[in-house]
Amino acid sequence: MGEAREIQLHIRDEGDPAPTSPKEAAFGQPQSSSKLTNWQWWFLLFFYSFLILAGQTAGNLLGRFYYNLGGKSLWMATFISSAGFPLIIPLLFLRPQSSTAAVPRPSIAKLATIYIVLGLLTTGNNLMYSYGLLYLPVSTFSLICATQLAFNAVFSYFLNSQKFTPFIFNSIILLTLAAALLGVHSEGGSVSGNKYAIGIALTLVASAGFSLVLSLTQLAYQKVIKSETFTVVLEMILWTGVVSSVSSLVGLFAGGDWRGIHEEFVGSEKGKVAYIMTLLWTAIGWLVYSVGNVALIFLVSSLFANVIGTLGTPLVPVFAVVFFHDTMDGVKVVALLISILGFVNYVYQHYLDDAKDKKTTRKEHP
Repeated sequence: MGEAREIQLHIRDEGDPAPTSPKEAAFGQPQSSSKLTNWQWWFLLFFYSFLILAGQTAGNLLGRFYYNLGGKSLWMATFISSAGFPLIIPLLFLRPQSSTAAVPRPSIAKLATIYIVLGLLTTGNNLMYSYGLLYLPVSTFSLICATQLAFNAVFSYFLNSQKFTPFIFNSIILLTLAAALLGVHSEGGSVSGNKYAIGIALTLVASAGFSLVLSLTQLAYQKVIKSETFTVVLEMILWTGVVSSVSSLVGLFAGGDWRGIHEEFVGSEKGKVAYIMTLLWTAIGWLVYSVGNVALIFLVSSLFANVIGTLGTPLVPVFAVVFFHDTMDGVKVVALLISILGFVNYVYQHYLDDAKDKKTTRKEHP
């Protein structure tokens, strides 16, 4: 991947200073993150990664639990995936003031276009993910979602100047193979073969759409927003959440699903409180994931954020076996191992590039 090793969130002009540390050169961090001390930057990296892993795991498990409670509305499941955005509002008022020079804000029309496009794409992805969670065991669903990394590598190549290497190519092939194994392995049970195939297909399309949203988000940071403050991260989550939630509510009422919500509420197997708390914590889980994901895109890159999400692939199947008694048969274990191997290939490429960048930096700054 050479000097274009990571997708740059801050596009350097000729007058911009060169990377001042191996860390900055290796991860391609924006100018604002270079102002952080070394330990602060690493702390934020691990903190945002934890938010992604925790939010993703909780969101997937609770999303499946909604169906187990008797929930049937795909639009409600879609809505709740983005309904936690109001919790962002207090953070906008509590955020620390930036000491950096102000960056001219894009026009309202440009920002509105970005938020509307990303919000509508997110709604479509969440709806397809809702179908996947309904038709597939959580463990299978999670393993198929690992293909996000492969899709993100492709979109990053075209939209964010990400270059391919043999190890990244291997990771794409391995993750695709893992998904293909699950695609031809019907688990039967209470889900018909047709619905299982539909669940596989829609989850794959949603994974591709989600990866497209990540790359477009980074492209928006690069070409339009060009800001150096965490405020843009919060605003991105808030306004895309507003658009996604409103469009989901339109689908909920237009499709007639709203008529069955009261029946779901009063007929919940675990009681009304469990039903409400499941929806509430699902929304919070996905909000936590969104904060970590968008912040990590800002701090590092969209591809790196997706790598962290892929790292959580083994977590959901394990918890699904514990809480939902999903079966972990031989094919699923093989698919899991192949997915992990694909992830290792990608991480090893980052290790090689990091070592190369450090060696170059030592030569330039002995």
